[in-house]
Amino acid sequence: MEIKLKRINQNYNLEATGTNGRTVSIDAGPQDGGDDLGVRPMQMMLMGLGGCSSIDVISILKKQRQEVDNYDVVITAEREKDKIPSLFTHIHIKFILTGKIEKEKLEHAINLSIEKYCSVAKILEKTASISYSYTINGK
Repeated sequence: MEIKLKRINQNYNLEATGTNGRTVSIDAGPQDGGDDLGVRPMQMMLMGLGGCSSIDVISILKKQRQEVDNYDVVITAEREKDKIPSLFTHIHIKFILTGKIEKEKLEHAINLSIEKYCSVAKILEKTASISYSYTINGK
């Protein structure tokens, strides 16, 4: 795997390019001298966690023949206060699904992802506790 980054302006705005040619804009916030033109690196880590676990969960639910009409994830995280580097200490992932989905099958899919398959979760769990919750059809 190879990722390339290119500086876009004279501050901190970068364009990252993945092996498939897709790009993501990265930047620092104004409080850190950036122009707020992209995602912060720590936010990107949480996006990676959400993407990794979502691919697992959706794949497992498909194999279980569950009918997922809508799928959303909200991730919240806490970081160490007044430390550099400021690592994540707690991450919570909320899975929000609608469709014909059995509760037990969803729980099994999420557990498999977080505990076994998601490489990003395995990296982040070294410094942060990772918890999750879910709703199916608003319940």
